[in-house]
Amino acid sequence: QVQLVESGGGLVQPGESLRLSCAASGSIRMIGTMFWYRQAPGDQRELVAKIESGGRTDYVDFVKGRFTISRDNAKKEVYLQMNSLKPEDTAVYYCSARIRTADLITSDYWGQGTQVTVSS
Repeated sequence: QVQLVESGGGLVQPGESLRLSCAASGSIRMIGTMFWYRQAPGDQRELVAKIESGGRTDYVDFVKGRFTISRDNAKKEVYLQMNSLKPEDTAVYYCSARIRTADLITSDYWGQGTQVTVSS
């Protein structure tokens, strides 16, 4: 069984930073693209950033220049460094990954989410 567990959320003031982490565990053969999504109350879940297994990254416009996604393949972890946070960044942040398990089945997995609140 595969699990993704996020950590690092919290309450910060506008302009401050947070670093989210997400660790994958279980019977994993290979991890492909990894993603960070977020969902604010009343809104749909939206993609924030993604990183391919080789390190290529992509961001949505509203976080470009402020957020950085990275990964450590040896540790099976993905990170989201969030700088210059704004109140509109307040949301539950989820990591997701396309994972091939030991029995060669590829599926998309999701973490349980971590709350990020930006408020003065």
